[in-house]
Amino acid sequence: MNYDFNAIEEKWQKHWKVNGTFEAQNNSDKPKYYVLDMFPYPSGAGLHVGHPLGYIASDIYARYKRHQGFNVLHPQGYDSFGLPAEQYAIQTGQHPAITTETNIARYREQLDKIGFSFDWSREVRTSEPEYYRWTQWVFIQLFESWYNKETNKAEHVDTLIAKFEANGNASVNAVCDEDIVSFTAEDWKNASAKAKQEILLKYRLTYLAETEVNWCPALGTVLANDEIINGVSERGGHSVVRKKMKQWSMRISAYAQRLLDGLQDIDWPQPLKDSQTNWIGRSKGASVEFAIKDSEKSISVFTTRPDTIFGVTFMTLAPELDLVNEITTPEQKAEVDAYIAATAKRSERERMADVKTISGAFTGAYAEHPFTKEPIPIWIGDYVLAGYGTGAVMAVPCGDQRDWDFAKHFNIPIKNIFDGVDISEQAYAEKDNTPLKDSDFLNGLSYKQALPKAIEALEELGQGEGKINYRLRDAVFSRQRYWGEPFPTYYVDGMPQMIAPEHLPIRLPEVEKYLPTEEGEPPLGRADVWAWDATQNKIVSNEKIDHKTIFPLELNTMPGWAGSSWYFFRYMEKALRDEAFASKEAMDYWQDVDLYIGGSEHATGHLLYSRFWVKFLKDRGFAPVEEPFKKLINQGMILGESAFIKVLQFNKESFHPKFGTMSEPLVPQFIISQEELHHNLLPDGDFNDLPKKLKDGYDKHLNVKINTVEGEKLTYGVFNYRVDVDLVDLKNNLDIREFFEDKKYFQFSQSPLYCENGREFENGGDVYVVSREVEKMSKSKYNVVNPDDICEEYGADTLRMYEMFLGPLEQAKPWNTAGITGVHNFLKKLWKLYHTVDASGNLGDFAVSEDAASKEAMKVLHKTIKKAQEDIENFSFNTSVSTFMIAVNELSALKCNSREVLEPLAVLISPYAPHIAEELWSLLGHSESIATAPFPEFDAKHLVESSKEYPISFNGKMRFTMELPLDLSKEEIEKAVRAHEKTQEYLGGREPKKVIIVPGKIVNFVG
Repeated sequence: MNYDFNAIEEKWQKHWKVNGTFEAQNNSDKPKYYVLDMFPYPSGAGLHVGHPLGYIASDIYARYKRHQGFNVLHPQGYDSFGLPAEQYAIQTGQHPAITTETNIARYREQLDKIGFSFDWSREVRTSEPEYYRWTQWVFIQLFESWYNKETNKAEHVDTLIAKFEANGNASVNAVCDEDIVSFTAEDWKNASAKAKQEILLKYRLTYLAETEVNWCPALGTVLANDEIINGVSERGGHSVVRKKMKQWSMRISAYAQRLLDGLQDIDWPQPLKDSQTNWIGRSKGASVEFAIKDSEKSISVFTTRPDTIFGVTFMTLAPELDLVNEITTPEQKAEVDAYIAATAKRSERERMADVKTISGAFTGAYAEHPFTKEPIPIWIGDYVLAGYGTGAVMAVPCGDQRDWDFAKHFNIPIKNIFDGVDISEQAYAEKDNTPLKDSDFLNGLSYKQALPKAIEALEELGQGEGKINYRLRDAVFSRQRYWGEPFPTYYVDGMPQMIAPEHLPIRLPEVEKYLPTEEGEPPLGRADVWAWDATQNKIVSNEKIDHKTIFPLELNTMPGWAGSSWYFFRYMEKALRDEAFASKEAMDYWQDVDLYIGGSEHATGHLLYSRFWVKFLKDRGFAPVEEPFKKLINQGMILGESAFIKVLQFNKESFHPKFGTMSEPLVPQFIISQEELHHNLLPDGDFNDLPKKLKDGYDKHLNVKINTVEGEKLTYGVFNYRVDVDLVDLKNNLDIREFFEDKKYFQFSQSPLYCENGREFENGGDVYVVSREVEKMSKSKYNVVNPDDICEEYGADTLRMYEMFLGPLEQAKPWNTAGITGVHNFLKKLWKLYHTVDASGNLGDFAVSEDAASKEAMKVLHKTIKKAQEDIENFSFNTSVSTFMIAVNELSALKCNSREVLEPLAVLISPYAPHIAEELWSLLGHSESIATAPFPEFDAKHLVESSKEYPISFNGKMRFTMELPLDLSKEEIEKAVRAHEKTQEYLGGREPKKVIIVPGKIVNFVG
């Protein structure tokens, strides 16, 4: 019976689905284990072979824990709100929900083919109203909460109002806006309802405020920092500018210290912990107030080096601060305005990363030194960010390299306050015992001595205090998009009001277009039915808005990370999803995620925001845990092998007369960049004659090989272009016929393909060998391998084992389809173990012996059990696959067909290759799925050697070997060896001078 993997896999995938094999129970007596993957965004391209890597790893572990007797929750769903579906809607007019549903169906089909043990009965989709109802509910809870520093947790806003009513805000110790004005209980009592709402908005954990945001005009929306790559949008590569907008924000900064502390309690990769630690950015120092000369305004700065305050020679403000316009003198206004406009075109990340460019503008204003009262010029510079600290720095060029560079560039004086240190070439930033000079009362003190004294003096002066600062800023929570969660918010007299939870969900309205309005409002501004009737508690037509009982609804939607910040709790609940985001009973049972697998690119996005939301939910009594993910593993990336052709492209003005007939390339040849090609080699205007693909380039590092004739213009160039790997066979041969029939390569139909050996040809060529390059697997690079094709040709079990076999889970590794045959052959060899084989090697019927296994076979089995278990526990899945290959080879050599070995072997391999394991388990006579069969137990006695093959040597030269029991004494070993006929032959009747015996190792006759 041959190994018909297609039929076997289809059979067992259907069985698992019909029987609900992997559905977890919430009331099991078994210990729980919760395995989760970062759920996917369902893109239109579907899955490529790189996507399932983490899913396969988590599935192996989930199946392993089931074998160990755990009640395993291993769910899956879709992060189905996203910009790609909205962009497609803008282009085609098709509703994003239709696109998303189509994409999900495709994803589900692909995932099912790979044989994952997902509990689909708990599936979630963040774009379904039944789900985002609870995302809206969490938002309301955040709005109704404030952070009490005294209790170090979030509380309902009612407790804050009670404090205001009793004592005003003088004794309130809260995380809040910085521009809080003190008021008494009487002031609070006499304040209008709107004034009270405005005050509370400064304390709420989610609030409206004017915020500097990353605005992408082309996409018509605000982008998070992690959605911007190299100064442009990650999606589409569009320009991004900084601008101020009224946005919803979340006060994640309230949790900065707890987010840092919590990292000590979770088992995450250290690089990821470091990313979050650096992102939160805790620093200890002092806040200092600098008065502005001839103004009532002042500048507040945070510095970690208040000990260097006597070295301040200028101040730098972030260009986007409102204060800049207020203090800039008329003489400097034009220069300052131009600089602000230029800075707005650069993202924060770009400004932070650019340490080489030095730019700035003088405002014309001066601050006053708190101690010396000397004037300090105030500049603006884009290396200072409004969102970090106060958006202002006291520049000490002698002690900070950026300040030193800035001062040198603009010829600002540099005052040296470090005794015995030369700062003529660079700043001195060490925190050591170097004494200070020219620093008044700090003279002669080291860093550690001067720091507390400087803070004490500032506090006595009333112009500063010791402070701990965090780089972490509040998270902007508004997006100017259609395809996202609507806010459960309407506006009365400009103030936000929450819709009562019982009226949720607030569903997305229908719109004619998915673009912002002509007035610049978000897409929801196009909705005709988007107003809230506060008496009927329902959405009504905009025409009915009267600002008395019917009010406008929020036009922004929530960001992509809203739904992903709590989805892991939703999976816990199966039955009571209408009553709560997850029932208390379900959350008390499952608690948290035991194993979370996903990419490290989410370190400062999803992984940080979800930790924040969980801590908040714990504070308010809605969740039982402080941290969502107990253990986290970042899987590496499977890289693609891109295929490149070399194409001859000609300059029209110097068209070579031998076009298509040259026997060898012209010389000299050299590598040149596309930019150099444009500026140095082509005559004016010729660049526009080259194909658009050449001008735009397939990537930013396009290799261009140019061929020239001495004394003449450019005749032709040889360019690398990507081709679809589906057109290339395992020997790197391009299918010429399919290549020229494919419309996307039509531009090359009149261009010869170029071979390195000098042979060019047009459509008539029969073989063309492509060059290869390993890079990220991506649709845009034409190097995507479809897992459906692998499953069809080799089977899902082969795909699963091969992806694990490629290398360590956490590392990047290249995909090579040619290597998959080895794993497929292993599975065929495994199948063969359980069947009879005739003299010609043909497989017969299933046949397993009931006889006891040989000692050698039991040794192979238990060696495999031990290694496989160690590897799974250490997530070393690649070495497990190697172990299975060795075991099958050894058992095949032993001709082992004993049930005593082959039955546990099927269970061992089941997590990796579940379909073939299920089929073998069924053939072994079991009616229940192998999924819950106990994992084989390792017995060390089978690895204990009872005998030893001794090397028998004469004068140090080994002559033969002899197997003897290990429990023999030296005398018994010598007696047995002397009795051997070969010993008599080598001794030749002579008595040796000495016999060296080391039990368990050697026997050596000397002399």
